[in-house]
Amino acid sequence: MPPSVAIIGVTLLSAVAGCHTSRGPLARAASPTDVGLNTRDVVDPVAQPLADAALTTLDASTPAREAGDAARERAGAAAQDARHVLCLSGGGSYGAYAAGVLCGWTQSGRRPAFDVVTGISTGALIAPFAFLGPRYDGAIRHFYTETRTRDVYVKRPVRGLFSEALADDAPLRRTIDGMVTWGFVADIAAAHREGRRLYVGTTELEGRRFIVWDVGGIACRGRPDDRALICDVLAASAAIPGFFPPVRIPVSIDGRVLAEKHGDGGVTQGIFFRPPWPPDRPAAGTRVWCVVAGKLYADPAPLRPRALAIAGRSLSDIIFAQTRGDLQRIYTLAQLNGMDFQMTAIADDFPAPAESTEFNPPELRAMFDEGFRQARSGRAWRGTPPGVAPGEAPRERAGTCLTEVPKR
Repeated sequence: MPPSVAIIGVTLLSAVAGCHTSRGPLARAASPTDVGLNTRDVVDPVAQPLADAALTTLDASTPAREAGDAARERAGAAAQDARHVLCLSGGGSYGAYAAGVLCGWTQSGRRPAFDVVTGISTGALIAPFAFLGPRYDGAIRHFYTETRTRDVYVKRPVRGLFSEALADDAPLRRTIDGMVTWGFVADIAAAHREGRRLYVGTTELEGRRFIVWDVGGIACRGRPDDRALICDVLAASAAIPGFFPPVRIPVSIDGRVLAEKHGDGGVTQGIFFRPPWPPDRPAAGTRVWCVVAGKLYADPAPLRPRALAIAGRSLSDIIFAQTRGDLQRIYTLAQLNGMDFQMTAIADDFPAPAESTEFNPPELRAMFDEGFRQARSGRAWRGTPPGVAPGEAPRERAGTCLTEVPKR
């Protein structure tokens, strides 16, 4: 036997033996969530206070704030001249919260007209209505309080294993087709000609790149396929890869007609920003509003000891982290350019449903009502990015002796 093979064999045997020993009784031990603990509140009483103190001392946002103040001063930006950018994240059925925020904001009398609206996934479905103003509040309220799962997709688990999707999104496509009328397209085009902008993000699945679609620009082309392309873009942005089929969008590359495969924009970005038009005008004084369709941090939950369950949970955690990272980037961009940053998300203690792919009207109405109440009262917004509020700092440990410190 070659020495290298022998070494590999011994290493594998050692690993197997080590894994077997380490699992032992711990494989049957209860986890913190099994016994009802909220793992958000579990900390190392020695290490965590030191970590929190260190992060408080090192205020990394101070240089950014100073740069933003200087930008505002140079631009002489006046509050009455402020422009408004609305950024809508993905989140499936949690979009009910975002819809509630918009409707409650209207009721408060403080909702501005948006110069730019961006949307991804469920945010892409809301974005055109938010862009066109409060007269469409009834439409988003109806969709995000009355829709059932069967109105969005039909599961096909057996066929799906041998095709490109586990579900058929034909019901959602019919809904989009009914909402995006030629009159709707004309309204988007009129707003675009006034200098306002509507953008939707998708993922080009073969190129593995985030694509930003200028929906108003499409509406202004004056072509017979404008409405169909807008419908395709909205459907693609909400097409969860593997769950919904990719949307094939025809493109012409140097005269050759080909078909790109587009899917959920949330695969490559959780939320995104675009500046007001024209882009050469100073951004200082612009107000950036980020609405997260969901929570900033996933709720703790017991983990099934199955490979697919673990992989699915980990993918979900990556998406949560990606959205937080995108928000932090938008915040930094806002600070450096003298823009005002505000964001809202479902509160940690709100009993949100476990699955964002399930549409259950009572749960949708609860999330809608929560967003509505928060926005109408003015309590929805915070001016800081994820990671700086109490309890949001990374957990630091110097050992395994922990304690539970519930948030007040």
